[in-house]
Amino acid sequence: MASPRTVTIVALSVALGLFFVFMGTIKLTPRLSRDAFNEMKRAYKSYIKALPMLKKMGISSILLRKIIGSLELACGIVMTLVPGRPKDVANFILLLIVLVVLFFHQLVGDPLKRYAHALVFGILLTCRLLIARQPEEQFEKRALSSDGDRQSHRNSASEKNKMKVS
Repeated sequence: MASPRTVTIVALSVALGLFFVFMGTIKLTPRLSRDAFNEMKRAYKSYIKALPMLKKMGISSILLRKIIGSLELACGIVMTLVPGRPKDVANFILLLIVLVVLFFHQLVGDPLKRYAHALVFGILLTCRLLIARQPEEQFEKRALSSDGDRQSHRNSASEKNKMKVS
């Protein structure tokens, strides 16, 4: 039977991976949702206006949107399908992207409801990374100590319920 840690990591990896595949695809093509695609185009135009330094570097709103969308799509696929260390790398890259997007939202003064999803998914990415990076031994020790605590609690409870016969 898989450990709770493994189940948690797999569930978070698949859910987060699929979310970022979806969001990356929306940034790259209008096939899934024309309205969402147009909204992304508008948002990235406002980010470039708020950061004229990017424009001076030759980064247009289209290029920025395509870079971020491609990274989200690629990292989402890795989070969903690829086992091992690459998931942690993809997780870290996605976390950086979320932080950049949160910075953009703050820069243009968007209300919380426009970027609440980024906050939530940033927290989930952080939790997944922290769980994945903790050594397996810590979880085994915790499981053993909590099982031992439960067992000793059961033993003492059963001893209290026994009647002494003389």
